[in-house]
Amino acid sequence: MSTIHPARISKVLPDSIAAEIGFEAGDAIVAINGTRPRDLIDYQYLCADEVLELEVLDAAGKTHHLEIEKDYDDDLGLEFESALFDGLIQCNNHCPFCFIDQQPPGKRSSLYFKDDDYRLSFLYGSYLTLTNLPEKEWQRIEQMRLSPLYVSIHATEPEIRTRLLKNPRAGQILSQLKWFQARRLQIHAQVVVCPGINDGIHLEHTIRDLASFYTGEVPTIASVAVVPVGLTKFRPQEDELIPVTPAKAQEVISQVRSLSLDLRQKFGSSVVWLADEWFLIAGEELPSEEEYEEYPQIDNGVGSIRLFIKQFTAAAQSLPSEISPHKKLTWVVGNAVEKAFQPLLQQLNAVRGLQVNMRALASDYWGQQISVTGLLTGHDLLLNLQDQDLGDGILLPSVMLKHGESLFLDDMSIAEVASKLGTKIFPVAGIEELLNTCIA
Repeated sequence: MSTIHPARISKVLPDSIAAEIGFEAGDAIVAINGTRPRDLIDYQYLCADEVLELEVLDAAGKTHHLEIEKDYDDDLGLEFESALFDGLIQCNNHCPFCFIDQQPPGKRSSLYFKDDDYRLSFLYGSYLTLTNLPEKEWQRIEQMRLSPLYVSIHATEPEIRTRLLKNPRAGQILSQLKWFQARRLQIHAQVVVCPGINDGIHLEHTIRDLASFYTGEVPTIASVAVVPVGLTKFRPQEDELIPVTPAKAQEVISQVRSLSLDLRQKFGSSVVWLADEWFLIAGEELPSEEEYEEYPQIDNGVGSIRLFIKQFTAAAQSLPSEISPHKKLTWVVGNAVEKAFQPLLQQLNAVRGLQVNMRALASDYWGQQISVTGLLTGHDLLLNLQDQDLGDGILLPSVMLKHGESLFLDDMSIAEVASKLGTKIFPVAGIEELLNTCIA
């Protein structure tokens, strides 16, 4: 049994119940109404009550007992250092395509955590495999109605999934889906296609199996995302994996679109969607906005570029016709989006006095010829931008950085890269921040 630690507070929201009481960052909640919360799910459930008896440990180590009366479901206004107070449920698979195992050694320890935790799936949409859950965790999913969860399926044929996950428990996936179906709980599924292993007839088999769970008022399978395997030069050489070529991407696009058309006629929904990367690798146009329906797998790169373009175009309507003083900036992106982002670049450069040059880079660090923006590193910036005219600075999408910090995936810092390039770096977290940095 893992140890439950006090829930350490990282932030107290202003004008909240917690702020009024006097909570401070560094305090920790030990128990709520006599129960020690093991994670954010427990915390939210326990805090819904109107009367709360809290055991709190302050930053100096002193214990306090508080009673709070509030309206039912009112939030206390606390944020925590971690969503898990009893430790991460670790992955017990050995998937050859796992990105964690495709990194060089010697980087910060957090890069090597292999989570397979249903709680993070419920809270944040991270993917799990369902291979490591003891009975008590299955019971908790049922009792607390933790739905939807996000599940890496990859293949529904037991021998294929077992081969991919290198785990004998992986072959139980269809019976596990039936377990969710019997309890009216939902799953968003993903299939990472590894050419020569789970593509072709195996991919069709998987999609048709998953679509068979798209029935009833609450479909067990709410959506399916088909994603190309991503490989780096650091992966084990005996992993039997081969990269997705443009020809393979075109083949998968044709196959999945044909299946989704059948499903749309049958169910009124495509059910299965292709990640944007397929179209970028194949050199094909992205699907229209209508094809993505409600963007059910946006965080998995399904429609994220199309949605970004739509939102950017709408926001760009408020750009001024001219700025003064003149400004010149370098916008760094992954070369996967170079073609798709050309219209956005034109909208920026339509502002008189503003010059934005796009540098679309591949990642030498990972050994990739086609790279998404989020995988570019400090090494890649230095390799491609050294001794160049970068203008007044670099527009840097914050997806390249560790969340909440200024570190790239190769552990280089923004300050270090900016110093070596002799320029300013402006991290931009979204469209509004990007546009404001351009015209401010």
